[in-house]
Amino acid sequence: MAALNILYEDPHILVCVKPHGIATQSKSIRYPDMVSLIKNHLAKSSGSRNPGSAEPYLAVIHRLDQPVAGILVFAKTPAAAKDLNKQLQNQGFGKYYRALVANTPSTKEGTLENYMVKDARTNTSRICSAKEKGSKIARLHYDTVPVTDWLFTAPAAFHGTELEIHLDTGRHHQIRVQLASVGCPIVGDTKYNQELSDTTGWQTIRLCAYKLDFKHPITHKTMHFQLANDPV
Repeated sequence: MAALNILYEDPHILVCVKPHGIATQSKSIRYPDMVSLIKNHLAKSSGSRNPGSAEPYLAVIHRLDQPVAGILVFAKTPAAAKDLNKQLQNQGFGKYYRALVANTPSTKEGTLENYMVKDARTNTSRICSAKEKGSKIARLHYDTVPVTDWLFTAPAAFHGTELEIHLDTGRHHQIRVQLASVGCPIVGDTKYNQELSDTTGWQTIRLCAYKLDFKHPITHKTMHFQLANDPV
């Protein structure tokens, strides 16, 4: 059972770090996911671990892909969930990512804007034309991170850079697809990095949701969380 890394908890919300390789929420009971880990924690904290006890309330506000690590906030009450979801829908969340990428973008900072479509059969997404059925606009901003401020430890003989990314939209695999489309695939991404397409076995993708800002759903105080290192 994976250990739970809690950054903040009160009666209304819980903020924690999702490691690489653990799903935010999964239908499988074979492996732990963040929801089951947190519910076990809540049940233990309340002393209600008996089989007949009611399951603790927990609302998933936003998700991260299973290979991706980073900060997540969960709601512990319906009122908190309603407020946080409203913030998310109105772009009240500040979600920032770091990605270690092969190669270097043509400009130090910039905006990537494409239309994307998801293929549910293969659980992949791709860039497409605006006219394609199911296409949705995808937009992100990136900035190059000085090597002295890198979140990740680069592999030996690495030739690339680390980027800070802020999403305007939240499409399926958006960061991974858009960075690969400009020749800067994320290190360890076996789905969208062509050099790793024949790789077998687990690869840790160097993508992390390292910073999160939002308003507390009850007190409305500004909440800020940031990781200093990749949570390997």
